[in-house]
Amino acid sequence: MGKNSNHKKSHLPFRLNIIFFIVFLLFAGLILQLGVVQILTGESAQEEIDRTENTTTTIPVPRGEMYDRYGRVMVNNEPLYSITYTPPKGVQAEDRLEVAEAMAQYIKMDFEDELTDRDLREYFFLKNEQEVTERLSEEDLEDLDNGEVYQAQIDSITEEEINDFDDETKEIIAIKKELDKAYTLSPHVVKNADISQEEYSTVAEHLSELPGVNVTSDWERDFPYDNTFRSFIGGITTSEQGIPRDEEDYYMSLDYSRNDRVGTSGLEEQYESVLRGTKEKVQYTTDKNNTVIDTEVVREGSRGKDLMLSLDVELQQEVDDIVEEELVKAIEEEPQANRHMENAIVVMSDPNNGEVLAVSGKEYNRDREPGDDKVSDASYQAVYNAYMPGSTVKGATVLTGLEEGVITPGTVVNDRTLRFQSSPNKSSYRPGIGNVNYRQALQQSSNVYMFYIAMWMGGHEYVENSTLNLQSDTLQRFNYHFNQFGLGVETGIDFPYEAKGFEEMNFPNPGVVLDYSIGQYSTYTAMQLNQYVSTIANGGNRVRPKLVKEVHNPNEEEEGLGPLYNKYDTEVMNRLTMDETDITRVQEAFRDVFRPGGTAYSYFDDAEYQVAGKTGTAQESKFVQNDNGTTERYDTLNLTMVGYAPYENPEVAFSVMVPYTGTDSDTSINGVISRRIMDAYFDLKEEREENGINLELTDADEKVEEVEEE
Repeated sequence: MGKNSNHKKSHLPFRLNIIFFIVFLLFAGLILQLGVVQILTGESAQEEIDRTENTTTTIPVPRGEMYDRYGRVMVNNEPLYSITYTPPKGVQAEDRLEVAEAMAQYIKMDFEDELTDRDLREYFFLKNEQEVTERLSEEDLEDLDNGEVYQAQIDSITEEEINDFDDETKEIIAIKKELDKAYTLSPHVVKNADISQEEYSTVAEHLSELPGVNVTSDWERDFPYDNTFRSFIGGITTSEQGIPRDEEDYYMSLDYSRNDRVGTSGLEEQYESVLRGTKEKVQYTTDKNNTVIDTEVVREGSRGKDLMLSLDVELQQEVDDIVEEELVKAIEEEPQANRHMENAIVVMSDPNNGEVLAVSGKEYNRDREPGDDKVSDASYQAVYNAYMPGSTVKGATVLTGLEEGVITPGTVVNDRTLRFQSSPNKSSYRPGIGNVNYRQALQQSSNVYMFYIAMWMGGHEYVENSTLNLQSDTLQRFNYHFNQFGLGVETGIDFPYEAKGFEEMNFPNPGVVLDYSIGQYSTYTAMQLNQYVSTIANGGNRVRPKLVKEVHNPNEEEEGLGPLYNKYDTEVMNRLTMDETDITRVQEAFRDVFRPGGTAYSYFDDAEYQVAGKTGTAQESKFVQNDNGTTERYDTLNLTMVGYAPYENPEVAFSVMVPYTGTDSDTSINGVISRRIMDAYFDLKEEREENGINLELTDADEKVEEVEEE
């Protein structure tokens, strides 16, 4: 027994030694491994621990404002309370849902007509993910990619499961839907309309519970003059719409964010680059867990620059009223005769520098519903809609004839009915005027005199009952000269789009050239007619029309325009090739149009200012689609007038177009509108002078601040 006990004790230290030895080897291996890690990969391991990432984002700023030529605010920004959400990197749908549930305690969110069936299904999925996932077997999901798997899971949710959500739940879903629109580290407006002071302050008090949420100020466009000039001011997208999807690459290349508001029409679009401002640029530093550990403002933001328009808003309002009143009067006094009349258009400008003072278009709404306005604004038609102008273009025809050498100032034509073989007779509006020279032809609006110019340009000597035969390039030559006045080409106005009018130069028959010479073939816009008469008024310079005079930097200290940033000088697009003496002759003839014997005398016979210009009447067919799908043709008249005043020193030019009046109508709406808008201009001028009101701003040179383009 004793020997056995001693034998067992002798084995115990040996076994312990083995265990200690093994432990020693393990520790040695561990120490060796730590040494290898520290020596060979320690630096990279530490870098991984310390890894951070810098991300730069931009914060939108308010757009620039718009003022009329005398510094009266046309468009500004109304401040709003705003609640924003800036999602950090790596945020998941579950995270946004938690934020939405927390926010729902503090704000009200409209969900009526906002939530789709899919919105409800996605919410149900997030709240019941495991249950929904287990509904589909592996066989159901075989060969499906991740997106298709998710769609199958969404489709497995029944209508019954999403129909019983209460209003509080729908409010949460609506908030989450708004949060889902936000891009990483880019502020997104969750709510900025109808935010109460209580909502704003409550959210502000609980920001620590709402990761990514902030309270700030936002803005929306405000129009102190309501709808005045709105179709030219244009529109912008909402933050929900953001940049246009079909132009995403373009805008993103210019440092826009997807939810930025941009101009989509009118001056908002044309001057987007200056109205947008300079966004604040912020650099976020995040760690490996996507937690923001530092922020730095890389570039200070500043709101957009302001536009000073050429518009006189006081004159604009009066012109709008005049056009609307006369349009309604003409239609309602002769409802049958003027059953196809629908609109009237006016442009007023400074003929010397192209500054547009007022531009108005009104459309009569015949098929209006109860509560609809009888007349709606359609000022854009001044650059969008082209109509046959009639005799207003005869000044260009006479100058073309003088330039081509087919007439001289002494050329006399016997105005009587012209008869051609196999063609309709051609005559003046008032047949049989008798012998007229160029000046009398313009004063009394002789068509026949213009027909002779066209025939002589085409190499044809008129013989009664002969066949009209003109050289094939006659129409193109005519068009070349008309283009110099801005007829048939873009005026160059600072607007996103303008029509050139219809120009068919294929020379279908010689009679077309005769029609062209009296404004019965091509179509022009009111803006083109205004540029045309301005070119004659100023002595031969075709000046680019403009809606914006100046761009100003924001006024940081007070309301109103700040320092001048850019001034748009007068731009002469081309000079008429006609002799200056001939231009003066046409100016004098235009003056005769408003004197006794002239076609415009009855409208301006007692005016205290001297006017020059031209009346016009064009026969134009209107095609109307009937209820049964057939199209019916109606004969109508376009009534037009162009002019300028004062004659000796022109300061305002006008063009008036009223299409589709009845052929049996007694209306003289073109003349009445012309007289009333010119009276409005000079009455305003006199009133301001009598009251000692100087609306002109201080000399811009005193306000210039040298600013380099960023």
